[in-house]
Amino acid sequence: MAYVQTTQTTSFFGSFTAFFKRVAADMKARSEAKARYNTTFRELSALSNRDLADLGISRSMIRGLALEAAERG
Repeated sequence: MAYVQTTQTTSFFGSFTAFFKRVAADMKARSEAKARYNTTFRELSALSNRDLADLGISRSMIRGLALEAAERG
């Protein structure tokens, strides 16, 4: 009979590097979401009340719509 034994070793620096990669990816995702929020908010705010009414949007809905756009990505 043959036996196979495998061991998995993770160095401290490997797990440390992976942690910082996850942090960097999270920061990038948050930055992109914030940019989407700002762009959506700015573009909708620039529309006239009449244009917003044509789209079925009131001024009070702009913030919520911008948040939705940021979350959806």
